[in-house]
Amino acid sequence: GLAASHGLTSVFTGDASLRQRPMQRVMMPLAKMGAKFVAAPGGRLPLTVEGRDTLMPISYTLPVASAQIKSAILLAGLNTPGQTKLIEHHRTRDHTENLLRHFGAEVTVQTVDNGVRHITLTGRPELLPQTVCIPGDPSSAAFPVAAALLVPGSEVTIRNVGLNPLRAGLFDTLRDMGAVIEESGSRYDQGELVADLTVRAGPLRGIEVPPERAPAMIDEYPILSALAAFAHGKTVMRGIGELRVKESDRISAMVNGLIALGTKVEELEDGMIVHGHSGPAPA
Repeated sequence: GLAASHGLTSVFTGDASLRQRPMQRVMMPLAKMGAKFVAAPGGRLPLTVEGRDTLMPISYTLPVASAQIKSAILLAGLNTPGQTKLIEHHRTRDHTENLLRHFGAEVTVQTVDNGVRHITLTGRPELLPQTVCIPGDPSSAAFPVAAALLVPGSEVTIRNVGLNPLRAGLFDTLRDMGAVIEESGSRYDQGELVADLTVRAGPLRGIEVPPERAPAMIDEYPILSALAAFAHGKTVMRGIGELRVKESDRISAMVNGLIALGTKVEELEDGMIVHGHSGPAPA
């Protein structure tokens, strides 16, 4: 997004896994704004971006729930005159909106029928330098949380975890499964909810994870699938087809890994069903 909105030519590439990720859905809205792209076959990396100093503002409906696409358009909109508008039918993480506001950009959000959100950015704002405090990453916190839940007698406190509601879906899901996860010292910093988490070991029960929760925990399904293997009953995860187009097909990887460890798993087109065996926790 930043490269597209400046008069320079940039080349983006990555390792073998990143070069498998489809980039068309990022290129499409930026091309509508006036940027030009040359990509590898299939719209993949390496990708050459020919930016423009003055792009055209657009009104764009996100085709999938993707904070990456949204952020690319918002960053391009910073150097675009007029108003850049986004419409998202499913809420996605909003760190970019919060951070842009912190630096002085005008970003407004209007929620209309059925929870559809209209996000508007006024271009070419005067941004001011700020001090930024980065909270603990909830995706990284997921691993000590999982270990504490499985190992008998454990109690672990993790300080200063970012608990943005659009990122904390795993912790909500684990509470639905019976996990004891307590928050303390809750506060808002730069528009982001931050708190300490205390986790205690205990039994988990299988549930059906609401598909609409997927955007708030899309990166945590692998660790959730591992926990589901130790839960009582089956855990159903749907609406996560996005995981098939990450650096690898994460759904197949999770299914194959759990089966190799002796867990009964059903692979679905857009998810999986894990039949927990409530065996002893790993040492």
